[in-house]
Order: sequence, then C-alpha cells, then structure tokens
Amino acid sequence: MIKVVHGYKGMMRSGAKLSIVWVKPELAGEEWEFFHHPAKQEFYRRTEIEWEDLASAFDGGKMEPYPRSDRICGMPVALSYHTYDDYSRWLARAKRGYRRNYTKMEEGLQREGELTLPAPILLCREGEALLFAGYRRLCLAWNYGMIPYVWLVTLDS
Repeated sequence: MIKVVHGYKGMMRSGAKLSIVWVKPELAGEEWEFFHHPAKQEFYRRTEIEWEDLASAFDGGKMEPYPRSDRICGMPVALSYHTYDDYSRWLARAKRGYRRNYTKMEEGLQREGELTLPAPILLCREGEALLFAGYRRLCLAWNYGMIPYVWLVTLDS
C-alpha cells in the first residue's frame, strides 16, 4: 500500500516502507538543460520561454503530485518518458555514467529506507508542460510504486 504524506515548508513525502522526501529544487546548475539539451530546445522556442522568464518564475512554483503518466493537472508533459518501455530505453540501457546516479539513489533508498531529494522540475506554459530536470528521480519513485512530487513552474504571460 502506498501512502502520500503531505509535508511542510515545501517538502512532500512519497512512500510506503521506503519513502522519498521531496524538497524544492534549486535552479542553479540547471542552465545546461535550458541552453544545450537538444530535445528541449523546440519547446522553449515554440513557447517563447527565455532563461530570464524561468529564473523570475521559479520561486513561484509549487509542489504537485505526478503519478506515472504523460499528463499533469490535465496538461500533456513533453519528454515525460513515463512508460516502462521508455525507462528501459532512456535509463536502463543508457550509458554507464548516466545510470550511475540512478543506481546510487536506488542503493541509498534500499539501504536507508528514506531519501531526501530535490523534486524534479516541470515547466508549463499555455496548457502544456515539459519535464525540465529530474528524470532519474522520477523513475526511482515510479519504479518503486511511489507517486513523486514535482516542482511545477508556470510561465504563462
């Protein structure tokens, strides 16, 4: 049985026997995702999101539960890679360096029983969303039957 326990001060917990405490992520250090991630550039261009828009809206984000799906709050989520086949393609078979972070989190969760992680980041604008950062953290929760929380940043004009 999975239970979701609401936290405090921007923290949310997903869990059962094993649990993850989700905290507000930092935008610092995510510039590569914005400026260089090839699969995300089309979304930024099409929705006319600039880094300055994201930086000014970031602290106004909110924690939202994100059950395994290609939608959040009724909006489609680009690059959510939510199916097991997606996980198998994008993470399980990924290069060793990319998988290593996931494996360390998984081992820590199993060893400690609880992890505190920055929430994955989703950007939304005009009725659609994009998984901006945190795919491995999403997979960890989803693969353990948890409902993760994400930091949902709304960039509507």
